[in-house]
Amino acid sequence: MTIPRWTLLLVPLALLLAGCQREAEQKLSYAMGERVTNGPLTYVVVESAWSMQLGDVLQARVPQNRFLVLTISVTNGGGAPVSLPLLSLEDGNGKQYKELSDGTGVSNWIGILRTIDPGQTQQGKLLFDVPLTSFQLRLPNDGEPGYEKYANVEIPLRIDSDQMPLPGGVLK
Repeated sequence: MTIPRWTLLLVPLALLLAGCQREAEQKLSYAMGERVTNGPLTYVVVESAWSMQLGDVLQARVPQNRFLVLTISVTNGGGAPVSLPLLSLEDGNGKQYKELSDGTGVSNWIGILRTIDPGQTQQGKLLFDVPLTSFQLRLPNDGEPGYEKYANVEIPLRIDSDQMPLPGGVLK
């Protein structure tokens, strides 16, 4: 008995579709405080804080929009060192905002050169200059540039009562 050639195409197609189905089942959107595993990296976004300026009054650093400071923890569960690139936020319209490469005025800034050795955890703060709205923080795996897979953490718009602006844009 001879098997038609077209049936030989069904086996790879079925395997391809099964692989896509498993990937689609992976959770890609998380809340702040949840552990986010993406490739060998495990992220936790601990807190968010908005600020109208950084530093003291005499040497204040003022944003174009608002400063958003995110406290994050990243663990490398893989077997090789991983370099963590600058991260980005995405608003509800799909516009992306890159993390600032200058952390002047931010205590415990995570830095710009971030290589995390196997089994190690790096903690610190990320800095963004963004409009006052909610975002998704895009967290990459360790894929090659252009081939990364991202998980997203919802960063809701939350302003603490001590960060409410007074008339004239001054924080109380």
